[in-house]
Amino acid sequence: MKAVGIVVEYNPFHNGHLYHAASAKAQTESDLVIAVMSGNFLQRGEPALVDKWTRTEMALENGVDLVFELPYERATSNASSFASGAIQLLDAAGCSSYCFGSENGSIVPFTTTLSRIASVQTQYDELIRKYIQEGISYPKALNRAYSALIRSTANEQETVDLSLPNNILGFHYMEAAANIGSSMKPATLPRLGAGYHDDVKHGTPIASATGIRKEFFETESTEPIQQFVPNSVYNSLNNWIIERTSFGSWDVFYPLLRFQILRSGPEHLAAIADVTEGIENLLYKAARQAETFQQFMAIVKSKRYTWTRIQRMLTHIYTGFTYSHRASMPAPDHLRLLGMTRAGQSYLKEMKENMKLPVVSRLANFNSASADFSSSVSDLYAFGINPIHPSLGLDYRIPPIRKD
Repeated sequence: MKAVGIVVEYNPFHNGHLYHAASAKAQTESDLVIAVMSGNFLQRGEPALVDKWTRTEMALENGVDLVFELPYERATSNASSFASGAIQLLDAAGCSSYCFGSENGSIVPFTTTLSRIASVQTQYDELIRKYIQEGISYPKALNRAYSALIRSTANEQETVDLSLPNNILGFHYMEAAANIGSSMKPATLPRLGAGYHDDVKHGTPIASATGIRKEFFETESTEPIQQFVPNSVYNSLNNWIIERTSFGSWDVFYPLLRFQILRSGPEHLAAIADVTEGIENLLYKAARQAETFQQFMAIVKSKRYTWTRIQRMLTHIYTGFTYSHRASMPAPDHLRLLGMTRAGQSYLKEMKENMKLPVVSRLANFNSASADFSSSVSDLYAFGINPIHPSLGLDYRIPPIRKD
């Protein structure tokens, strides 16, 4: 069986994701779709709207055949590390190809861009370091170095615009695949309709996940987003809010985050992953003053630290993820199976002897620093959603979800 891999967060699953899964399968002429999906905390450093089990069901009901979890240490990392972890898992799962959405929509400019950067790699890396030392964030430093060395001397149609979020991730996917010598063939699809950060536009079926979340939190109702998601997803979201009382967001999690910061104090915050350059003192000061998450971010945000970078720090503070933890998890060491369709189950049977990493369906039977930490994070997520009645131990109690 031939599988195409995709990297997803599904926060939440929407009609654009439905198109992505179906089109990736068709374009690569694959028999099934394998998704590597972030767990309960996401790449932009925020809690997922609903947990990974609910999002797995959404995926399996809408065109995905196997869902593996991208472990916490990669799911909440920068674009390069996020992409590297995801590509290693898709490669280990035996995918013949991988497919990502991009603003560019064509794979050739990505290939050209990789080749051009490789030809000036040393100069490129030095320029990035120079810009970072000047106080520029890493994403902006990368794009400025790229513009100076590559885009300024090339036809814009030949290379990729790395100021756009999906193009950036796509570039890192291809970079990661090249670094491990993967035989997977890359493919890309043009992003449909709304841009990454666009608000929803009613009367159209496509909206970004960011726009959908914003619409929900502003209206406190799922009804305005119904047109943008499959019916099964709409029903899942309604069931979630009835059973759990709230969706995941930093506004909801902030009281527990604030407690964690105040209890730890600046000296302990300095050991948390991504907390650098004395910012622990500012974080502590902000927690003492701010009664809401928005007030907290208004105090901490600066030109040097992007909103996303700060949120990643806060995610690690909330979960207790330290530099020591990160050092103990240098590379993915398992394929954590969250769910499968009948086709997915057949693929696992066929590929059982050829998987490059062990497939883990029950955590009780597997010992790993990465798996153990991702499991503890699931409990912390449950506390954030509903601290009075949290759903604890789900990673050990729920077997992989099966859909016919």
